[in-house]
Amino acid sequence: MVLDRREFIRNSTLAGLGVAFFPNQSFGSSIKQKLSIGFIGMGLRGMDHLMNALERTDIQVKAICDIDKERLKLAQDLLKEEGKSPALEFGKDEYDYRNLLELNKIDAVIIATPWVWHTPMSVDSMKAGKYTGVEVSAAMTTQECWDLVNTHEATGTHLMILENVNYRRDVMAVLNMVRQDVFGELMHFRCGYQHDLREVKFNDGVHAYGHGVEFGEKGFSEARWRTLHSLKKNGDIYPTHGLGPVATYANINRGNRFVSLTSHATKARGLHNHIVEKGGKDHPNAKLKWKLGDIVTTTIDTANGETIIVTHDTNLPRPYSLGFRVQGTKGIWEADGKRIYIEGEAAKAHRWEDADKCLEKYDHPLWKKFSEDAEGAGHGGMDFFVLNAFVESAKRQIAPPMDVYDAAAWSSITPLSETSIAEGGQVQHFPDFTRGRWIKRRPYDWIKDTF
Repeated sequence: MVLDRREFIRNSTLAGLGVAFFPNQSFGSSIKQKLSIGFIGMGLRGMDHLMNALERTDIQVKAICDIDKERLKLAQDLLKEEGKSPALEFGKDEYDYRNLLELNKIDAVIIATPWVWHTPMSVDSMKAGKYTGVEVSAAMTTQECWDLVNTHEATGTHLMILENVNYRRDVMAVLNMVRQDVFGELMHFRCGYQHDLREVKFNDGVHAYGHGVEFGEKGFSEARWRTLHSLKKNGDIYPTHGLGPVATYANINRGNRFVSLTSHATKARGLHNHIVEKGGKDHPNAKLKWKLGDIVTTTIDTANGETIIVTHDTNLPRPYSLGFRVQGTKGIWEADGKRIYIEGEAAKAHRWEDADKCLEKYDHPLWKKFSEDAEGAGHGGMDFFVLNAFVESAKRQIAPPMDVYDAAAWSSITPLSETSIAEGGQVQHFPDFTRGRWIKRRPYDWIKDTF
């Protein structure tokens, strides 16, 4: 029998991959050879996960769930195109996902639904004993963060927050540098979600994508639900794309923790201006009072003495950026401009250098080993790695690299920033979701434990 290239690479490196993601774990005959997965939410992100799952030989897609029948049809059509058996369908109402969770044949679940459903579905999934993957953010309130942690601890079922940016190639190269002390003792980080989403938030499904001014029931795709958060909330409503990598650099929940934050928001103008430009000043949506400040800035203090600045900026015209900066006693990296400065190594003192050559030198071993597998997986290959980590964790029934405590800590930025802004920038203290265990929890060493 001739193995295809993907299967050969995957099988020949299985043991190494396990060690890469799960240090100090033993692997034996208890590893599942195939994982049966149910998908809850078949929108754009859910379909991304489904397409990547169908590239693997160790996944069986057993069930799909969505209240939109058209999305179920698209998913079934994709399964058929790939020569797979039809999946069981769920979606007769908003709670039909619970019937999917009752299936004994399901080992794991991936949740890619609107944000307000992430925690309720994750809690139900863990209670049903399903290894749970949830899209970002994992929770919208502090109580929901505790619900995730408490359910995991009560059931022993694992949850992974599916933060794909943690696997971006430059992000992982910088992780390699951080772990090798290239930047020295870490002092300061910057990150955020800076992405013009006006054309996503207003889409009526009739005009060319991105040129409508409707949302809610009249909207299409994400515009049906995402825009409402800008109307009703004022805080960092989408923090994890930037914060996830930075929290990993800083060993948050593993020898370090978030201690407190303060947040501030600008006035809201961007969405109103977009509506007037596209739909006219007399359009009903032009009369709405948007609550979300166009730019939300949050400053975090950590137990180990670092500071982190997180920016949310999605309602104004701008190029895409996650705004990464890592700064230590020996040097600094900034993703914007691809620039770096390492004292004693730079060609000229006090002068930026092109980061590309340095990042190539420190390219993470996982990217070196699996870059071919990651080609075409979405978001520059990141989606391959995040799904891979989830699948390999679930097959072994062990804690994932980004676990329930990370999901809670990273997601808690949203409610804490809301409260801080509402109180005029008052300091808010983070709950310790690990209940003190952060002091002794060992950081994942994704360098030493790679092979």
